[in-house]
Amino acid sequence: MKKKRNLYPVFVVIVFFLFTLLHQTDKLLIGSLQIPVSKTFNLNDFQWGLVNTGALIIGTIFYPIWGYLYDRFARAKLLALASFIWGATTWLSSIVHSYPAFLATRSSTGIDDSSYPGMYSLIADYFGPKIRGKIYGLLQLAQPLGYLLGMILALMIAPLLDGKLFQMEGWRTIFLMTGSLGIVMAVVIYFGIKDVPRGQSEDEFQGMEEIGTVKFNWASLKDALKKKTMWFIFLQGFAGVFPWNVITFFFIKYLSTERGYDNNSVLLVMGPVVLILSMGYLVGGSLGDLLFKYTKKGRILISSVGVILGALFLFLALKTPVADKTAFFILMSLTALFMPFSSPNVTSTVFDISLPEVRSSAQAVEYFIENSGAALAPTLAGAIILTSGSMQFSIMTVCITAWVLCFFLYLGALFFVDKDIASLHAELATRAADKKSENLA
Repeated sequence: MKKKRNLYPVFVVIVFFLFTLLHQTDKLLIGSLQIPVSKTFNLNDFQWGLVNTGALIIGTIFYPIWGYLYDRFARAKLLALASFIWGATTWLSSIVHSYPAFLATRSSTGIDDSSYPGMYSLIADYFGPKIRGKIYGLLQLAQPLGYLLGMILALMIAPLLDGKLFQMEGWRTIFLMTGSLGIVMAVVIYFGIKDVPRGQSEDEFQGMEEIGTVKFNWASLKDALKKKTMWFIFLQGFAGVFPWNVITFFFIKYLSTERGYDNNSVLLVMGPVVLILSMGYLVGGSLGDLLFKYTKKGRILISSVGVILGALFLFLALKTPVADKTAFFILMSLTALFMPFSSPNVTSTVFDISLPEVRSSAQAVEYFIENSGAALAPTLAGAIILTSGSMQFSIMTVCITAWVLCFFLYLGALFFVDKDIASLHAELATRAADKKSENLA
């Protein structure tokens, strides 16, 4: 009799994809709303940078908190709480009427922005190491799609909604809509997603009906953080998120002010580019999985190729004359394809070298370090713009410097990743053998 396929993990991926898509729409549409929000509160580029830096600082603070909670308690329920916080804080941002209040409420949205380690940890227990890159790539594909949806809401829908609801500006109405979706997703996750035993998808535990319960402990986290591969992952993370935040928060205005694009032209260029960016996550994760089958260095190799080619094509794109729109579009499309290669592979690598009971915490530490750098990015970019008078110079300087640094840090990780993965699986094999002996006894 043919064994019935378990489709529940597919349902989990669908729910988490929708959560990521809608949450990233809410998080990233702020970049496309720079002009109307700045007009409402009369902001300069530096003040605008502070708005985005505030959310990143709060997110940075909460990463280790979320990571610890996820490793101690039910991950799905905590993720539902994060979704509720997303909805509530976005609603607050829509109703304030002063810059200090908007700065405070928008910064508070950083609380839920740091809630992803639990989701990725739970996915790691549903899907084994050989296919995780694809799954993470699929989930992270929702991030640029959220950015694209945010652009559509900000550039096309928001202007149509000006004054239509309670005499509100259109951007406020958009925030009310996306905040409401956060509440809906909180309900879906709370009642629809269940936790599974930590580590159940690892090869060493396949075929075992009972693998036992592992609990968070500081010694395991310390061991994970001592691995040299992790050091290089952390360092590249600090630098690697700078480009993403600079592009997210300033690129739309750059196209409008320095390249002369109107709203429709921005969408015609950025729409396809973002779709290509989305596919870059899945392509990068799939290539990482494929190469991982032949060498444990596979994920790091794909990541290093992604950052160096992304830097090259962005440089060429920004140096393209304004009048040559076709060449600019092609070069930005190539930049977009390679930019996300690192993301699913870095997430998979963190889990490749961390024990199941501390994976949320290990990834949270990675994100904490990433955001420590990323929190500076919008303000730094804004300061460079004010000093140089050029958004192009600011974007190019920050992005290319960061990606070249990441390339050399990935080269460092190549020397240690094989040993660190082997040590993890040696520990898992010992646990599996002990558990089998216990079951036989």
